[in-house]
Amino acid sequence: MSLTIGQPAPQFTLFSSELKEVSLSDFKGKKVIIHFFPAAFTGTCTTQLCTMRDNFGYYDGLGAQILGISVDSPFTLAKFKEENAYQFPLLSDFNKEVSTAYDSIYADFVFGMKGVSKRAAFVVDEEQNIIYAEVLEVATDLPDFVKIAEIVK
Repeated sequence: MSLTIGQPAPQFTLFSSELKEVSLSDFKGKKVIIHFFPAAFTGTCTTQLCTMRDNFGYYDGLGAQILGISVDSPFTLAKFKEENAYQFPLLSDFNKEVSTAYDSIYADFVFGMKGVSKRAAFVVDEEQNIIYAEVLEVATDLPDFVKIAEIVK
């Protein structure tokens, strides 16, 4: 079932690349931009998150929180974050529960991998309702960064 604009965002608690629990509810009162991505260290995923890294000041200036989520382990995400100097949390959905709740998961992906996060972007408002949802079926496509920036303003 697809998530729709105006509905409450599915709540979650995941471990970050720093091995700390991070919950969506931690950011109540702020807009949250959630980026799901298939796999650390791949070309399009790096582009997706580096775009957010390079625009971090804009979102931080608006008081918005960026979160990156994939099914990679927290240890893989820690190295990915370090190598790319991401200023925002990367969260491990290793058990695939959050990707599933956000209808952002491939049952079958490349190389026989199963249960990999789809590339997707969501914006959650201060009351934790979804105000933007984009789930991409083609893993090499990127989210609409311009539209996300407009929604967050």
